Amino acid sequence: MGKISDMVKRNRVLISDGAWGTSLQQKGLLAGECPEEWNISHRSDVLEIARNYIYAGSDMIQTNSFGGSRFKLAHYGLDSKAEEINRAAAEISREAAGDKLVIASLGPTGKILMMGDVSEEQLYEGFREQAVALEAGGADAACIETMAALDEALCAVKAVQENTNLEIICTFTFDKTSAGDFRTMMGVSPSSMTTALIEAGAEIIGSNCGNGMEQMICIVKEIRNTSSDIPVLIHANAGLPVVKDGNNTFPETPEDMAGLAPKLAEVGANIIGGCCGTTPAHIAAIAGAVQ
Repeated sequence: MGKISDMVKRNRVLISDGAWGTSLQQKGLLAGECPEEWNISHRSDVLEIARNYIYAGSDMIQTNSFGGSRFKLAHYGLDSKAEEINRAAAEISREAAGDKLVIASLGPTGKILMMGDVSEEQLYEGFREQAVALEAGGADAACIETMAALDEALCAVKAVQENTNLEIICTFTFDKTSAGDFRTMMGVSPSSMTTALIEAGAEIIGSNCGNGMEQMICIVKEIRNTSSDIPVLIHANAGLPVVKDGNNTFPETPEDMAGLAPKLAEVGANIIGGCCGTTPAHIAAIAGAVQ
């Protein structure tokens, strides 16, 4: 299919996938279990999740590797299996995708460089190991997502850039402040993210998680005020979470999200998918609304 950034230039809005954690929980993933280990022990379940997004109309699907860095896997005693788990994640999504694209998920490590939790060399090596394994499994692009700190994101971009041929996507998670603007927990704005990531060589940027479609419209506008041409990917939650019976639930229906998707495209989002709370039904509705 070629590079995603080239496809965007043909003025078509592309559809990504939705939440993986939500689907894994529906299939029986328990609290305290390692989602990424399911690539080995529950391969058929993970494959079905990936296929369901393709059937729903996704042009690209992620991999079950969000917490696949050796730092995250160490919490489960699985850090020595990082290469195996990430490769399997990409192989599963590659099998499901067919002629569609696989954008491999690399989430934050949970380590903070400025606090001395980890050295830059260790962080780089963790992202390198994960990215190389994901490419070996058949990924087309690296989706470095849910970032909050520029130093960690830039380290991940560098590791992917220097060790693979994967197209680089990077998205940050923003919260609305009392002043009405958007910042990550580390104080990064959509504008400063855009400038830094373009300079670092990311080919697609954007935002995921933390916000529903309506708030993402504001974030895309700010990105577009900084850059008119960088491709933008948005993975919105199904609204802001509501606690019900002790659990987080997400209130936006497929129809709710689909109703806002054309506006998101209108302000400059090129690739639209979902994050927490979204399902294949949400993706199918979004695809129908924007295509």
